[in-house]
Amino acid sequence: MNKNIVILLFVFILPLFAYFMLSKTNQGSVSVANTNRPQLIKFTSNMCGECKRVEPVVNNVMEKYQDTIQYIVIPVQVDNRYNQEMIAKYRVTLVPTIILRDKNQKVVKRIEGYVDEKTLDNYLKGLCK
Repeated sequence: MNKNIVILLFVFILPLFAYFMLSKTNQGSVSVANTNRPQLIKFTSNMCGECKRVEPVVNNVMEKYQDTIQYIVIPVQVDNRYNQEMIAKYRVTLVPTIILRDKNQKVVKRIEGYVDEKTLDNYLKGLCK
């Protein structure tokens, strides 16, 4: 009987433990400060396949714009007040969601789902004007 209880505990506790450990790998969130630079705000989750697919695209394109555009990542699975406020402010219901704000902090583009490098690069070129 005790052996069965231990096995059941491992079956239920191990996946929960793995989930929380994976969630902690993406804990940090940067505040979206008022700045005179345009911003790319990416809402993401480390449990999302589409987010993993778009991550290298954004990273590759942002190398070109790292000095001119502020890049901010908001992990939606991290449940803190700031992240929840940002999710509500930008009405994020799907990840990945990318918000592009101009230097006056006005939202100029919203991208939901996957975006290819050429398209993202064109959006960022327009944001830097």
